[in-house]
Amino acid sequence: QVQLVESGGGLVQAGGSLRLSCAASGRTFSSYTMAWFRQTPGKEREFVAAITYIGGATYAADSVKGRFTISRDNAKNTLYLQMNSVKPEDTAVYYCAAYQRPSLRVDTTPRGYDYWGQGSQVTVSS
Repeated sequence: QVQLVESGGGLVQAGGSLRLSCAASGRTFSSYTMAWFRQTPGKEREFVAAITYIGGATYAADSVKGRFTISRDNAKNTLYLQMNSVKPEDTAVYYCAAYQRPSLRVDTTPRGYDYWGQGSQVTVSS
């Protein structure tokens, strides 16, 4: 199992930048596919970006491509989300998530992930 704790959320002005971190417990962090999701009240949890456990291939939702970058530091057991050129519509609670199983394609649906952090609020002011 792995436990996930997000940090780095807060209030940022439109056009600004923010970096989220997700610290993972355990010694097998490098074997997990990791992702960021976000959720606003009344809406379903939305895929933001993912990174594979091998090779670090990354995937991002069209809404954040070119603005957000997912990365991981396996030596520090930490996942990151660099958010640049943020927009008011990026306002949400951001969650990191993980699963540990071989797959041909990275899962972009919430139900594909077995472990979740508690969430970190990001608010973008206009």
